[in-house]
Amino acid sequence: MKPFVTGCIPLTLAFLLAVTTALSVCGAHIFDGDGSDETGFVPPPPRQEIPPPPANMAGGETFIPYPPPPATPASRSEKKNPPKPPTMFTKLTSQYGEQDWNARPNDLNNLLKALKGMAEVDYDFEAKSFAEIDADPDQNPILYRSGHYHWSVNDEEKKKLREYLLRGGTIILNAGMGSKPFYDSAIKVLNEVFPEAPVRRLSPDHPIFHAYYSLDRVNYRPGVRAVFNGNEPWLDGVTIDCRTVAIVSRFGMEVGWDPLEDDNIIAYEPESAQQLGMNILSYASAMRNWTLENMKKTRFEDAKQVSAAGSMNIAQVIYDGEWKTRHVGLSMLLSQYNVKTGVPVKFSTQEIRLTDPKLFDSPVLYMTGHESFSLKPDEIAALRNYLTHGGLLIAEACCGRKAFDVSFRENLARVLPGTSFSALRPGHPLFRLPNDISSMKVTPALAKSYNNAPAIAPQVLSVEIEGNPAVIYSPIGMAGAWEFSPNKYCNSYLEDDALKLGVNILMYSSTR
Repeated sequence: MKPFVTGCIPLTLAFLLAVTTALSVCGAHIFDGDGSDETGFVPPPPRQEIPPPPANMAGGETFIPYPPPPATPASRSEKKNPPKPPTMFTKLTSQYGEQDWNARPNDLNNLLKALKGMAEVDYDFEAKSFAEIDADPDQNPILYRSGHYHWSVNDEEKKKLREYLLRGGTIILNAGMGSKPFYDSAIKVLNEVFPEAPVRRLSPDHPIFHAYYSLDRVNYRPGVRAVFNGNEPWLDGVTIDCRTVAIVSRFGMEVGWDPLEDDNIIAYEPESAQQLGMNILSYASAMRNWTLENMKKTRFEDAKQVSAAGSMNIAQVIYDGEWKTRHVGLSMLLSQYNVKTGVPVKFSTQEIRLTDPKLFDSPVLYMTGHESFSLKPDEIAALRNYLTHGGLLIAEACCGRKAFDVSFRENLARVLPGTSFSALRPGHPLFRLPNDISSMKVTPALAKSYNNAPAIAPQVLSVEIEGNPAVIYSPIGMAGAWEFSPNKYCNSYLEDDALKLGVNILMYSSTR
């Protein structure tokens, strides 16, 4: 039977009839404003019916059980039940009933069993409403919500969700069977919770796609082709301080974890769903442990007598993308620069768009990021004007992320056509003052790319205009190390060496 289309989502007639029957049998109904009338809505699958009695037994008959044999008292030498594993995950319930949030009741349970078998870690889960969730992540470290209808939280719950995520919690949101109203509402809620860090699609080099399996490509069910023709995994997220705190799956994972056979649904194939789920749980668990070690942040305030004149003053570039990856890394670098050189610094760095008329008030710009981005034509023109009139841009690929690295090079080629990066040679003045640098210790993640070498030569690139440096760029991460907290997935220099190199870059920029 050929599928027909309902709201742009192809479903078999038999499937829709089964859903309609199940909803009427179970007493469920469609709620106003739940998204069920929107394009792309996919209803939950029908509940499994209780099997009928055996054919040789009439409907009114019953079994008369015989008494079982007497129980044997357990001896003291017999093994006791093992202790219950720690509860790491919480399934969020829904006002639309279990058929919405628990349509595949064994999804998370099966995934955790797979995680136990492959990674030798044992976790349990529980189910709670969002009202029952504690803002302290120690009480419910990782939240999981799958659904078909709109996901919504009130203003107080948004505040609690923000506090929970900033304190180290993680939330995983899954569009049940690819139901678009749930996906759209999840994006909307997260953008309201974090207006300063909008939800963005995670690039292929994000560590979540390589945390356990390397997933550059995945297998989708044929139904996905109605809305997406690629083979890359599609996850969106909110990233704060190099940690993706909220993860949204556009396509259904739950029907791969608790298998439902239907090629027409908007979902991953079971093997890809399980691999992606393993990666998500591995990433969330690892970053949870890292966050516990990284909760305290240092606050910096300018001395009242420090003015912009005669001090180190840097403005951070705002662009349409993940432009702010760390919140105090640059301030910690400026503090170290002040200690090393005695030069007054402005800790409260300005954040500015390239089209701001006050751009030239800052002699040095700083730019960083994780993900791909593209500058607008007027931003390209403004940055070109700034650099060709004596301004300096210092940039780094935070965590050594390739997505930012590729985009930064492409955008700079548009800003300064005909120019190219040159690697600074060993012994370059930038590597001599105030710190003599010949090698840099690196994180274990980066060491893997260098035959597990614990240290490498510093990698700094520059672009010159008329013999003067206009751009100084590090394709290896530094900001996380400036905060003394590079995470386990970070391709970065280690803390002390990253600060030394950063101080040298600032010194070189002030004496060029």
